[in-house]
Amino acid sequence: MKTVDLRPEVSWSRAVETEADWKAVPAAELRRIYEQILLVRRFEENLLALSTEGLLHGPAHASIGQEGAAVGCMSVLHSQDKINGTHRMHHQFLAKALNHATPAGYDPHGDAFAPAMQDVVYRTLAEILGLTPGYGGGRGGSMHLKWDACGVLGSNAIVGGNIPHAAGYALAEKMRASGRVAVAFFGDGAMQNGAAYEAMNLAALYRLPVIFFCENNLYAVSTHVREQTAEPRLSGRGIALGIPGLSVDGMNPVLVRAAVAHAKQAIAEDPRPWLIEAETYRFLHQSGPLPGSAFGYRDKEEEAAWRARDPVTQMWAQLVERRIVADADRPRYDERVAAAVDAATARLVEAAPGGGRRLVPSLWPDPATVEHGIRGDLSELAGATAREQAGAGAPAAKAMKFVDAISLAAREAMKRDERIVILGEDVHHLRGGTAGATKGVAELFPERLLGTPICENGFTGLALGAALNGLRPIVEIMYPDFALGAADQLFNQAGKVRHMFGGAATVPLVVRSRVSAGSGYGSQHSMDASGLFAMYPGWRIVVPTTPHDYIGLFNAAVRCDDPVLIVEHQSLFQTSGPVTADDLDYIVPFGRARIARAGTACTVLTYGGGVLEAQAAAEATGIDAEIIDLRTIDPTGLDWDCVGRSLARTHRLLIAEETTRGTALGAHLIRRAQELFFDELDHEIVHTSGTHSSPVVSKVLERAALARREEFAAGLRAVMA
Repeated sequence: MKTVDLRPEVSWSRAVETEADWKAVPAAELRRIYEQILLVRRFEENLLALSTEGLLHGPAHASIGQEGAAVGCMSVLHSQDKINGTHRMHHQFLAKALNHATPAGYDPHGDAFAPAMQDVVYRTLAEILGLTPGYGGGRGGSMHLKWDACGVLGSNAIVGGNIPHAAGYALAEKMRASGRVAVAFFGDGAMQNGAAYEAMNLAALYRLPVIFFCENNLYAVSTHVREQTAEPRLSGRGIALGIPGLSVDGMNPVLVRAAVAHAKQAIAEDPRPWLIEAETYRFLHQSGPLPGSAFGYRDKEEEAAWRARDPVTQMWAQLVERRIVADADRPRYDERVAAAVDAATARLVEAAPGGGRRLVPSLWPDPATVEHGIRGDLSELAGATAREQAGAGAPAAKAMKFVDAISLAAREAMKRDERIVILGEDVHHLRGGTAGATKGVAELFPERLLGTPICENGFTGLALGAALNGLRPIVEIMYPDFALGAADQLFNQAGKVRHMFGGAATVPLVVRSRVSAGSGYGSQHSMDASGLFAMYPGWRIVVPTTPHDYIGLFNAAVRCDDPVLIVEHQSLFQTSGPVTADDLDYIVPFGRARIARAGTACTVLTYGGGVLEAQAAAEATGIDAEIIDLRTIDPTGLDWDCVGRSLARTHRLLIAEETTRGTALGAHLIRRAQELFFDELDHEIVHTSGTHSSPVVSKVLERAALARREEFAAGLRAVMA
């Protein structure tokens, strides 16, 4: 056999410094770069001292040794360029925020440290210390830094979790034709994570203006990069995906600046992502003030070799050599940087009674605000018209199938709001995706309908990033079971982001998911994920039962600034109901239940396909049950007022769910109902659901795993006993 070498279609190269790289940077800018590197260093040294005193709650992931790469990169980014980072982001955040706050023409050689710059140091330190003057009110601390004004849309403590978000930022910038780029910062450890590959593949596929900036500091905690991968040259990871790779000495900020400028210019000329690997080194352990050698996973000789390339000393030496500063100027730089850090510290730390120091007590967040910002107040829906099922005085209605209402709602919403994009597997083919939910969208909005590869974590994370940067994405997860493949992005990210960044961020993300239990798709395609999402109160969860309610709840979801899960029961797809013919721009408000059947004997709480089954059970048993279609089913958003009014008449409660026991909502509902209505109840609450087993393919075993009208009928008889 003869073989022929294949050549990649994109470049893979190494940046080599030239004198032209230095001459291209104005002298004042070079002095600013040095000042920022020094400030980050002194800031973190101060932070480690505070940690040693016990004044820092939580880890201190210092970037000491890595400052040059961050400052060099940030020196060619604008405030409107969006970035994110990982748990180790003090250096990137400070550099990006300081650039945003720095007055035009500022030169540290003669200008005073500006008040806005001082405020950055103060608020960053306050955030890391968990105090209210911080950018997130102290919620984020060291690992969750966010300031939208300067283009930092959030750092992330989940290794690799931030990388798809940056691709989403870039998608938003591309759709706006802004000319701006997004940058994801991460380390060698995250490069081994599947999220990195999913994000890079999506970015290359959609030709997004994003730079994947890998700070290869050689160690993921204590594991050397050669123990993580057989190919430690990480800049080559994107070649097979169509992403050019560039390696650069991360200890040289001017060379990093040139590398990032090169990538930005290339993106402007030929939009596609770039991967830059900055070879750098953290002088200390993963967190805390000790070197890695103190823990035995690296030796002192290695550390000494890297310390000889310290960006603080090397940058200063280069400036002196080029006569951009004089060596006698150095104490002045040291003093002004120390003064900035000391001034910020003095506002946050005071002498403690009995000796030592403490954080200023008045700056702690009020414990009463602990739940503030989990999600918004829905004020964004205030101007929308709310409409219940067509009745007397309502506009003329026509019959429509449930499945047709799904695609109709999407098309109408996309006509109203150009920020809406739809992502998911096969949504752009098959005349509306695998279930017809996007029927007609491809013809109307082909550029806003993104068929994705099979990578739930990647495209859900991309959608979240796009939502954080101004779009309003709708993600279709083909089967709820597949949500587990996107669990990090759905629960660690979307479900927490508003709260952990202080409550101000909006997350206008909609996830649609079809429950197909009963259709023979087996254990891994038949889940109802509602109970899983209900564990994360940042999510709103709605379950439409009629075409009218689908359109109204969908309209509310795409207007909402919180993440919303829309649960679609496939058993309802071929059912029909009236829909207003001429006015589809209404909402069904979240948290408002519907009386599906009036009655006096008992109250039944159900949702989705369970509503029709419960009605059939009531007719079969002759029990005059009042059946409440909950519609909103997240535990903190239920219409307990409606439930209370019903129980005041019936005094008996049945919770009827089709799904299996493990992911049912019954436990949540029972606990809250007993807290609110114990005195109204004349009988214990009865909970009817499926079994503990997943629905399997065998028709009889699948039926046995789920609860339908027969099980609901047994529940009705039990609650009336």
